[in-house]
Amino acid sequence: MKIVFENLTKKFPNRNKKIKEDVIAVNNFTFEIPDGRLIGLLGPSGCGKSTALNLISGLLKPSSGKIYFGDDDVTNLPAEYRGVGLVFQNYALYPHLTVLENIRFPLENLKGRDKLSKEEMNARALEAARLVQIDGLMDRKPSEMSGGQQQRVAIARALVKTPRVLLLDEPLSNLDARLRLQTREEISRIQKQTGITTIFVTHDQEEAMSISDEIVVMKDGSVHQMGRPQEVYNNPQNLFVAKFLGTPPINVFEGRVEGGDLYIGGEAVLSVPGVEDRRVYVGIRPEGFLLREDGPLSCHLLRVEVMGRDVSIVSTHDCCQAPTVRSIISSDEEDRVTGGIVHFALKPHKVHLFDFDTEERVY
Repeated sequence: MKIVFENLTKKFPNRNKKIKEDVIAVNNFTFEIPDGRLIGLLGPSGCGKSTALNLISGLLKPSSGKIYFGDDDVTNLPAEYRGVGLVFQNYALYPHLTVLENIRFPLENLKGRDKLSKEEMNARALEAARLVQIDGLMDRKPSEMSGGQQQRVAIARALVKTPRVLLLDEPLSNLDARLRLQTREEISRIQKQTGITTIFVTHDQEEAMSISDEIVVMKDGSVHQMGRPQEVYNNPQNLFVAKFLGTPPINVFEGRVEGGDLYIGGEAVLSVPGVEDRRVYVGIRPEGFLLREDGPLSCHLLRVEVMGRDVSIVSTHDCCQAPTVRSIISSDEEDRVTGGIVHFALKPHKVHLFDFDTEERVY
């Protein structure tokens, strides 16, 4: 099911009575989510991603704009008629019901032509349980299950009505690291198996990038960039997107362009022909450094951290915004790191320039 937003906006009254302006949680969304894709809504807390999800589900009404499911305008359609499955962060399972009864519960509210017999409901519930691989736990209560198993029950309950759209609101934040990895792989498998258009809300960029077909990066209620995860990572449109994506995060320096060369401090670190003279922010991905004795960028070595396959060189530079510069090199080069100063050459495709005033990308 394709989802289309047209100038979608949601405002809330400001709780501070001294401020007359409304709080804009979703600001003029206009984009399309393709049919059968898994989309990650990604951004820091308070950016409006959960509000956007609630607008899609019908739990909130927009202040202005339109929402379409396919060609159908669902802007004013009540939530129960939208064909949406919603999975919450806290699972929201009924503690006194078994797994079977929890999964079956949405089917018990069907009326008229859609009403099912108990046998049909049990069959549908078992089918959904098999999809999430908990069909052997149907008689258990939620208190007798792990967090990951409870999350699967919540997903099965959302899938049992065969929704047109599946919405997942921070579904992994209550799980430990190993369970998060396992469950996100399961979500990806289920989405591909069912082909249901799925929207996954998270503040964890690693989660979003690992399972999403496309990501939507948000800040302050606005969409800053949308695209395939690797494309957004490789070509951020502004400094916020560059800083938000990546682990370890991008290194940001204050620099300038003079005569076709990029300077960080007093060192000309890269040739940038065609870029006019200006002050810039220089974003360098940790994997964008090359250890070279004659490298043009000089940093003061603090320590070397061995991470198995890779080595992280932690250093400082007066022009870096952060207290430290983190550079990732191969573990084979660890022995070459000596002394108080390390010198780097830079991989041009891992260096991004941003206007010093607007923070927009300079190409």
